[in-house]
Amino acid sequence: MTDKRIVLSTAGSREQAKSLANALVMRRLAACVNIVGPIESVYRWKGNVETEQEFLLVIKSTEQQFPGVCAAIRELHSYELPECIEIPIENGSTEYLEWIGESVAGV
Repeated sequence: MTDKRIVLSTAGSREQAKSLANALVMRRLAACVNIVGPIESVYRWKGNVETEQEFLLVIKSTEQQFPGVCAAIRELHSYELPECIEIPIENGSTEYLEWIGESVAGV
């Protein structure tokens, strides 16, 4: 197990996804953010089943930065309840994992 993390979130438009990704990288909360989509999301919200087009953000960060990533997403997101899910990275390329750590260092 490492201290590196994948954080997942979604956005309702490509523009918002790009804005979130840029803010996370500029604030050194993420080393990299991949924007995937559009995707189709089916979910329950306020008693109704909804289907929407969204864009998935795959955020590379660290355990230490996870609270800051979630805080920034809450601050900048248009959703009432934006997704912020942390997935531990158990193993990976040593050089890539070091790059993640170096990219978010100094915050």
